[in-house]
Amino acid sequence: MRGRLTAVLGAVLVMVVGGCDAGDDVVVDGTAPSVPYGGPLNVPTKELDEYTPQALRLASGAAGRALECAGEIYLGNGPDGWNRDDGGDSPEEGLKLYFHLFDPGDPRSGYRVERRETDRVLYSYDVDGRTKVAVVVAKDQQGRPGWGPESSASCDPSELPADWTDSHGYEIWTDRAGERVPTTEVSSGPGDDHCDWDEVHFLDLGERRYARDPEGLLESGMLTAPYDGSAGMPAGAHDTGYRYEDRQLWLTDDRRAAYVRTADGVEAWPLLREHLACK
Repeated sequence: MRGRLTAVLGAVLVMVVGGCDAGDDVVVDGTAPSVPYGGPLNVPTKELDEYTPQALRLASGAAGRALECAGEIYLGNGPDGWNRDDGGDSPEEGLKLYFHLFDPGDPRSGYRVERRETDRVLYSYDVDGRTKVAVVVAKDQQGRPGWGPESSASCDPSELPADWTDSHGYEIWTDRAGERVPTTEVSSGPGDDHCDWDEVHFLDLGERRYARDPEGLLESGMLTAPYDGSAGMPAGAHDTGYRYEDRQLWLTDDRRAAYVRTADGVEAWPLLREHLACK
């Protein structure tokens, strides 16, 4: 379920998430929420061949149930990926194993124990007293002795602290009211350097993807129209209210291009063709 950061154009944005947050503890004492998660920690999981909120909740078991997202669940996983030689001697070692094996795009420090049982511990990363990332570690799972991850889930990155998302490569847009917008609604970022697209900038609006490619690095046929760095604003364009730094996003009704206004003028980012990958 975490296969989002690939070379395929369905997920070309680069997020810098490697390594632990320097100088911070993985587990802290924290402050218990007024209403901690009270459900079961041993919840059967089920993998579906789809990426929907329902599928993520089924895949993430107790971790998905423990989330307190303002929007929909963003990522969710069940037990997978480690063997009998990996298990730790303590719940905290099991949590560290989760980061080591899966390299999730989540904070790697500042977790607290929300629930503890004999053979399971629920760790949560909270923002303003609400759980935004949850990881359940379990002891002596079938064929895997010791402590290790059993399920995990997280809310949209826009619900994480701004200083964390800013320092880890996320470009979080805001709406007319200045509120952070879910990345599933609008997101942007540089392309993957594996594809030599690090000078290309991509913009996702739901199922549509646009590109800023002033150097012409994308292969012929990948764009539905040329990039225009000095476009005029079409008469029918409207301000979406979306903002990122000095960028303002404007669209026409046909959405064939995204018009990005800055202090330097207006750029036309063309729509990309679907299901294309770098070679």
